[in-house]
Amino acid sequence: MSEYSTLALLAAFVFAYGAITNRLAKTVVSGAIVFTGFGVLCGPMGLNILRLGVDAESLRTLAELTLALVLFTDAANADLRVLKLSIGLPERLLLVGLPLTIALGLAAGALLFDGLTILELGVLATMLAPTDAALGKAVVTNEAVPPKIRESLNVESGLNDGICVPVLFIFLALATHNTGDGGTTALALRLVLEEIGIGALVGLVLALLAAGALRCCARRNWVAETWLPVPIIALAVTCFATAQSLGGSGFIASFVGGLTFGGLTKQHKGRLLEAAEGTGGVFSLLTWVVFGVAVVGSSIEHFTWRIVLYAVLSLTIVRIVPVLLSLIGTGLRMESKLFIGWFGPRGLASVVFIIIVLGKHLPGRETLAMTVVCTVLLSILAHGLTAMPLAAVYGARAQRSGV
Repeated sequence: MSEYSTLALLAAFVFAYGAITNRLAKTVVSGAIVFTGFGVLCGPMGLNILRLGVDAESLRTLAELTLALVLFTDAANADLRVLKLSIGLPERLLLVGLPLTIALGLAAGALLFDGLTILELGVLATMLAPTDAALGKAVVTNEAVPPKIRESLNVESGLNDGICVPVLFIFLALATHNTGDGGTTALALRLVLEEIGIGALVGLVLALLAAGALRCCARRNWVAETWLPVPIIALAVTCFATAQSLGGSGFIASFVGGLTFGGLTKQHKGRLLEAAEGTGGVFSLLTWVVFGVAVVGSSIEHFTWRIVLYAVLSLTIVRIVPVLLSLIGTGLRMESKLFIGWFGPRGLASVVFIIIVLGKHLPGRETLAMTVVCTVLLSILAHGLTAMPLAAVYGARAQRSGV
């Protein structure tokens, strides 16, 4: 097929999906499942009629920008009043649950993969520790789920990928023996301070400036109605790209920027964010098409029983046990803890991380890549199919007996 035929096929499918979006929203089939399945069906593994010619860097850029936009809009939509009351939950999930998830993921890998070093196992566990804001959207936007739980999951998914970036780079530096002159401790401190500190500062400053500028322009009626969504999309990309260029985490910048911007523009943010959310959704789904065409089709034949078992453990025990331990003493019912533990989907952040790792000279990078792909694929299916029904059941029970 020519590039125009490919473009026509992809655009026609997006049109068809857009025409029945509301109907699909009432089913258990998520957009990620539909678009990944479309990519697999039309890619080399299936009919071989969709040839995108996307290289690793292009996929990384698409996934990064998509994740940045989703993080920004999700954070901007957060209810800060609810978040202030429930901030202890995401704090526990990030400061206790996340390190435990990495440790347990490393231990599970040591039992299954004899050919990987302890540092490579650390890389694997870190790549699969962050949860995906886009894949979890069906839960965090479902009003049947108690606000306290929704906001906690939203904040966790918004910040854990940015926190994992310096951890991943530390493991990579150690695995490739590139710790510099300052040693491992100095490297760890520098990466954490740079990635998180610079990212948070950039997001805060840019959001403050942007919110002030938009308010000033709106008072003078300088902003055309048709251009309202554009500044939001541009601000999300600016936060991400600026932080990355300064050595910080663009994901942290996007989330902090969105949180700040949403808090400063709460009276008008619904109108401002509506189209930006739609753009993020389209980018997210297109990313899953590329994932299905360029990644899944060429990877499935390399899945081994060890890889599949690790993927299953990563989505269950490795995620749920640390969540249960981190939430001890919070007063949450076991049902709520298990709900939070289950809805830790893996997606865009893990895809970005594996592209970074593939560029390094690690002996086990192929095993690492296949394991991440398998886990993300299973997560798309498992979390996509269970999001609507479990959210409805849990929400109904929570209303009757409390969180």
